[in-house]
Amino acid sequence: MFDSPFMSLPGITPQEYSYLQSATTGFSEQQLRGFLMIYSSKRRNPDDMILYCILGFFVPGLPRFLVNQIGMGILYFFTVGLCFIGTIIDLINHKTLAYEYNQRMVFESLQMVKMGNLQ
Repeated sequence: MFDSPFMSLPGITPQEYSYLQSATTGFSEQQLRGFLMIYSSKRRNPDDMILYCILGFFVPGLPRFLVNQIGMGILYFFTVGLCFIGTIIDLINHKTLAYEYNQRMVFESLQMVKMGNLQ
């Protein structure tokens, strides 16, 4: 596990690690490097998400915009984080927000690697 290229991702959780392992099964070394390059640029660090959620008290909807939930971000912006209740819930669930976003980015990165036909 410790010699895996996935360990270079900051703040990686065991859950995310196992998801990445299963998603990239059968990849060549070049495909894996291409995937990691794409995925690491799109990925949100769960540890950084807590900072974004705290900033959400001053800029309502910020964490939702950063995880591409534009509709919820606009709703939070105009309702001041649903009177701060939604912002507090985001603060509590910051790791879930990051993990769900990262799962979508794994899928997008896999598609880009497969379309790129990296051998």
